[in-house]
Amino acid sequence: MNSTDGPENALAEKLDHLFTNVVPAGRLPYSSEEVARAITADGTPISGSYIWLLRKGQRDNPTLRHLEGLAKFFGVPPAYFFDDQVTAAVDTDLELLTALRDAQVQKVALRTAGLSVKSLKSIAEVIERVRELEGLSEEQPPNGV
Repeated sequence: MNSTDGPENALAEKLDHLFTNVVPAGRLPYSSEEVARAITADGTPISGSYIWLLRKGQRDNPTLRHLEGLAKFFGVPPAYFFDDQVTAAVDTDLELLTALRDAQVQKVALRTAGLSVKSLKSIAEVIERVRELEGLSEEQPPNGV
């Protein structure tokens, strides 16, 4: 997400980020129509075209009920749309979930089960060194491992 686009695009960016990253395993991302049907079935009428307009930044002032419905559907707190700290924390979790969908990442993660803290730190250091060699991000995961 690019916070330099201003507050008028923040909602669209956040909503688009959820559509892109909250994807059930083994399928394509949700469509606006699917999300609308689910939110409407849960008691908050909303159309797929309205969700699409929100996602594209062509509408930017949804009702609180609509935001709550969207948040509930995507499994995030409603504050995700208002509080940049909450957004950052949720996005970090989503990045982890996305990485864990990768079978090779799952295999490595599962193989670390039962290892000592010292061994886990050593593995983390090796991974960081390899990421550095491959020119990937130096950011540390939120738990510092």
